[in-house]
Amino acid sequence: MRLWSLHPRYLDAKGLNALWREGLLARKVLANKTKGYKNHPQLERFRSQPDPVSALHTYLHVVHDEAIRRGYRYNPEKIAPVSATASIPVTDGQLRYELEHLRKKLRLRDPLRFQSLRPVIDPEPHPLFRVIPGGIAPWERKPEP
Repeated sequence: MRLWSLHPRYLDAKGLNALWREGLLARKVLANKTKGYKNHPQLERFRSQPDPVSALHTYLHVVHDEAIRRGYRYNPEKIAPVSATASIPVTDGQLRYELEHLRKKLRLRDPLRFQSLRPVIDPEPHPLFRVIPGGIAPWERKPEP
């Protein structure tokens, strides 16, 4: 499961579709409607919110908006209306780490999108997140050296 901190516009079609599905799964996990993924580290930042499910709905609305902008047909009935949700902090180091992770995926999967991301140095976050200084998040599963 990867709930990107990056703005969804950076994702290719495969990545955006996966994000939508994984976001819907994450919502089920946070609502205790599934047996798996209960301790997934990607969910820590949503669990830290006063209303984790509402925060995830806010997250998914941005993903849905990006899909609609691209002409995809994601079902808006799968997500609740957005309520007031506080922004969630994300470090600039985490955003840069995710950008490099995405670039590695896109190098083979979508070379044109990979090329479009080459000049990006400081990626824009998903609008739910607010950037703060810092390194890679402690919940991130970093590859072994």
